[in-house]
Amino acid sequence: MQLIRSSDRGYADHGWLKSFHSFSFADYYDPARMGFGALRVINEDRIAPGTGFGTHGHRDMEIISYVLDGELAHKDSMGNGEQGAANSGVIRPGDVQRMSAGSGVQHSEFNHAKDRATHFLQIWIQPDAALRGIAPSYEQKHFDAASKRGQLRLVAARDGAGGAVTIHADARLYAGLFDGHEAAELGLAAGRIAYVHLVRGALKVNGQDLTAGDALQVRETSRLAFTAGQEAEVLVFDLAA
Repeated sequence: MQLIRSSDRGYADHGWLKSFHSFSFADYYDPARMGFGALRVINEDRIAPGTGFGTHGHRDMEIISYVLDGELAHKDSMGNGEQGAANSGVIRPGDVQRMSAGSGVQHSEFNHAKDRATHFLQIWIQPDAALRGIAPSYEQKHFDAASKRGQLRLVAARDGAGGAVTIHADARLYAGLFDGHEAAELGLAAGRIAYVHLVRGALKVNGQDLTAGDALQVRETSRLAFTAGQEAEVLVFDLAA
């Protein structure tokens, strides 16, 4: 297991946006931190009130938004977020939004609150090679705290198993909440790797102490044990090696 401390991440302060980069992104470049398996981006973003990302494009990327505090308004060229659309495009804590950029999509993200920052994780996962160039698509689901309390809840997977959002990559994303004596384990099949990102709080993973923003890159390990949480929220990526 390789430990990456929160302080080892890249950081950018654009005034309206403050962002920690777990992997090389924009002006932050580290040849040793280009991604892990299909996982390419984890940005921890804080968007100031009344600001956001203007319309911009993506292609051939699975983009997951995970809101921690506040709200994020999403609008895209597929019609999501438009007035009267089936998908309002507003993402709140507990929601997992998945946008498959595929052959190309334009979108914007905005914090409309007047007095509250939006704190969220922006995650990019590269799609399977055979699924590049597909039609863009969008999905959003809510996973309440009870479903993650003291356990790892599957929230994104290639087959949409167990009500997870469907991603077009050989990856599975779990979210968990741990405090006190709550504990869980996750088995990893042969040939799989894992990336553990502690969103907040403190947690032990296979005996390794993590605090908010820390991460573990895991190889050649068959089991992950999560113990001794202190108001911890964790994301775990099960990836093809």
